[in-house]
Amino acid sequence: MPYVNIKITDENVTKEQKLKLIQGATQLLVDVLNKNPATTVVVIDEVNTDNWGIGGECVTELRKGK
Repeated sequence: MPYVNIKITDENVTKEQKLKLIQGATQLLVDVLNKNPATTVVVIDEVNTDNWGIGGECVTELRKGK
């Protein structure tokens, strides 16, 4: 049973976009590893931009163009 955890910042990702991520990750495991899609689990965690850092800065500040 493959388990995929996708972490993204919580910046207005639509339900449709999340579904495409789930479908795409599932299909990738089917295509590359011949995994059963019925037993493939995909979880999307949305992380507040205050809790996501890049290069020593939080994404909230980076998005402001600090």
